[in-house]
Parts: sequence; C-alpha cells; structure tokens
Amino acid sequence: MKKLLLSSAIALASMSGAAFAAGHGVSACLITKTDTNPFFVKMREGATAKAEELGITLNSYAGKIDGDHETQVAAIETCIANGAKGILLTASDTSSIVPAVQQARDAGILVIALDTPLDPIDAADMTFATDNFLAGQLIGQWARAALGDDAANAKIATLDLNVSQPTVDVLRNQGFLQGFGIDLADPNVIGDETDPRLVGSDVTDGNEEGGRRAMENLLAKDPTINVVHTINEPAAAGAYEALRSIGRENDVLVVSVDGGCPGIQNVKEGVIGATSQQYPMLMASKGIEAIAAWAADGTKPSATDGKDFFDTGVALVTDNPVDGVESIDTTEGTNLCWG
Repeated sequence: MKKLLLSSAIALASMSGAAFAAGHGVSACLITKTDTNPFFVKMREGATAKAEELGITLNSYAGKIDGDHETQVAAIETCIANGAKGILLTASDTSSIVPAVQQARDAGILVIALDTPLDPIDAADMTFATDNFLAGQLIGQWARAALGDDAANAKIATLDLNVSQPTVDVLRNQGFLQGFGIDLADPNVIGDETDPRLVGSDVTDGNEEGGRRAMENLLAKDPTINVVHTINEPAAAGAYEALRSIGRENDVLVVSVDGGCPGIQNVKEGVIGATSQQYPMLMASKGIEAIAAWAADGTKPSATDGKDFFDTGVALVTDNPVDGVESIDTTEGTNLCWG
C-alpha cells in the first residue's frame, strides 16, 4: 500500500510557511529533466497546485531531452538571479550539476532533489524520492519468481537512461539485478557484472523512441532475450513495439518503474508484466511545503528515519502476483497513479 511519509514537523512548518509566503512574495523554481515525459508533467502539476495553495510564485524550467545538463545549469543560474527561495530539481547529470547547486545554496537558496538523488546525495539540502534501489529490487524479485526455474537460464537486457549513468539509473538497474539474483560488481556502476544471463545494456534517454532503438540493438546482439528491465514506462512502451515488430511481444517479460497512469494501463494490457509505482505529485508538493517552511523560519526538511532522503513510497503493481513479493493490482494502481 502506498506510504505517505509526512512528519508532523513538516506539516506544522508548512502551515506557518503558507502564511509567510503569501505575505512576502516568496518564489520558487522547479527544474525537471524534460517537460514532455508524463512523470515530469505530473510533478509540475503537483508543484503548481501546492504553490498556488501556499501563495508561492513558481517558475518552471526543463531540459530539451533527458540528459540536457546545460539547460538545467542555465535554469539554476536564472533562479539565483531572480532571488528564488528554493529550487526543486530532477537532475539529468547528477554529478556535473553539483557546482551549480552549490552556487545556489551559497546564495541562501534551499535546493531539494526530487526523484533523482545528486551525487553525492548531500549536495542537495534534501532529497524527496522513491527508494529507487527498492523499486528496482521489487521488479527484479517479481521477474525471478514469475519465471520460476527458467530464471536460471534467462537472457536479460537492461534498457537504461543515458551514458552519464545518473543515480536514479544506477539505483534502479542495480536494484533490479540484485532482486533477480545477479551478483553485483560495483553497485555504483551499470554494466560491470559478469553473469552470463546478462546479454547487455543500452540507453534510451527515458523515452519511447529510445526504448525502441535500444531494444532493437540488443535483439540484434541476441534475438533470444526473454527478460527486459527498463528505466521507465515510456522506454518500456518502445521496447514492446520493437518486440512486436518481430512477433515476440508475448514471450518476453518486460518490467519497469514509474507507475504512471499510462504505465498501469500497459500492465493491465500485458505490455508490462510489473512496474514499481512512485508518486511524483507527492514529491513535488512536499518539496514546495519545505520551501515555504524554509522561507518562513529557516526550517529544513528531515530525512525518513534510517535513510538519507525523504522516502515518498513505492508499491509493486501487477495483475500476476507471486509469493513472497508484496504487490497491488492495477485497479489499486490506477487509483494511486501519479500520487
């Protein structure tokens, strides 16, 4: 079941922050990887609704494609120049963005990473996100159990994000592999494992066209692939189209992460076997509340107990549950999609 991990301290701070923001012209920025991926569209909707409720002026920016680091840096510079009190950021390049983030923090701006932790994670004041390693682990465990004895002879492809291997990419990939029973080499790196079941990985830029292209590349390498992990559901949709073009859409197990409304529909229709659902509207709304509290009295948000980030929850969604892996069905997933 979806977990709403909101501390009473943040709730109280947001109440006082709302009154302060309404009377002091507080502004904030939201910087996402793109403005076309439905996940980030809903994140923007969540931030906009909460900003309007709290009397905060929100300015939104996005990269042209996933991986557009330069546009995100320019957006941070604009936010600094405009005197924003806080920035919500889903970084495309989680390490290269750190100097720009530090400039913002040096200017007194609260910087909160959404969905994608920075590298290092404490380069931001706080991260509001799904436990992305757990999200990957859940779909890996499900895929392994769904295959049963055939998991020992699986042919696995991973369709990842981009060559810079941002933290969200690494966490989901490595979580999936560990959940499936693959021994990890360096858990901070994609592609250094030696398990013979791994056919290979390719990058998708997190979109449908990239997913199709990456799937075609990996099928050319080994046409017997029967398990596919994708970084997100648009990439999964592209992979499915590539599989359908060669008549293999019904004999390859595809798993993914996001749990958006279109993705849940794809689970219901059998395009995706299972997905890990996250809650971008919740991430964004709590980020805006944190900015309001920071503007009011300098209060910073706290991490979830035992973690170095604020965990906004995750749930495995599938209509084919397996023993030992907790899940919800697509009816509940549809009710919860986007958070």
